[in-house]
Amino acid sequence: MIRRATVNDIPDLNRLLYQVAEVHHQGRPDLFRPNAKKYTDEELEAIINDDERPIFVYVDETAAGASDAAANDENNEGATGGTGVVGYAFCVFQRHSGSHALTDITTLYIDDLCVDETARGGHIGSRLYRHVLDFARGHGCYNVTLNVWSCNPSALAFYEHCGLKPQKIGMETIL
Repeated sequence: MIRRATVNDIPDLNRLLYQVAEVHHQGRPDLFRPNAKKYTDEELEAIINDDERPIFVYVDETAAGASDAAANDENNEGATGGTGVVGYAFCVFQRHSGSHALTDITTLYIDDLCVDETARGGHIGSRLYRHVLDFARGHGCYNVTLNVWSCNPSALAFYEHCGLKPQKIGMETIL
């Protein structure tokens, strides 16, 4: 089931945010800190309550029930420890009204999309992405965009498989 995130999902969101941060740290330790996450709990609560920044979560309803039992089993490494969230899509509405160069369109930007490392391969990411597309269409968006780090080739392959095409390319020179 896919739904909007609630504050009760924060423990599961944190678990997934740490997973994403670790992938980024492994790929670019010069840019990403170890054992970090993108948002504080307070920031997550504010985002969850902001309709301009919807977060969609994929809930494994069997995992949600199992996590209650697993809370008493410290050897159960597969427990989600919360509401059964095994994937998320953080989104942000972007508008450029009044720009002298850009057209007046609404974009839904995917700030982050993650599926729990233990649940990958089950098409959860594809379901989340299709849900985001349907949501964006329903809200009159012109397009859906995202950024992907070049140090994450599996994410790049996933997005290409979903049909995304490069819109722009970020480049750097390390001094």
